[in-house]
This record gives sequence, C-alpha cells and structure tokens, in this order.
Amino acid sequence: MKFSLFMSSPAGRVLRVVAGAALVVVGIALQSVLGVVISVVGAAVLLAGAFDVCLIAPILRLPFTGKRIRARALTPQV
Repeated sequence: MKFSLFMSSPAGRVLRVVAGAALVVVGIALQSVLGVVISVVGAAVLLAGAFDVCLIAPILRLPFTGKRIRARALTPQV
C-alpha cells in the first residue's frame, strides 16, 4: 500500500512522467524494434503519470485511479 500511495502522490507522478519520457527518448535513440518497444512502454508510463492512474494497481487489488488510492489510504481500515 505504501508503494501505491507514493506512486499516486505528486512526487510519484512526477517520477513516472520523467521516467516515461526518458524511456521514450532512449527508445527513439535505439532505432530498432527493441527501441520501439521501450518507447511504447515509456509512453504508457508517462501517460499513467500524467492522467493519475496506476497500471499495476488492479494486480495489487487496489483502485485504478490515484484519487481513489489516496482516499482509500485516508479511510481507517477495520
């Protein structure tokens, strides 16, 4: 839960956007099939950060959007 809470925070979102942009640049620089794959993954990470969604949250049985993750973290667990 701490990981998803950090990733949905403003610092986590900035980290995802910067990491995604870096992957896109590296992928373009490689100019190969692997580079295209890296660019697509980077674009997904970048967009997830920009739109405040967590792509791995459903695997962790957490809400998909950052807003809901933060709200769930503030709700006392019984």
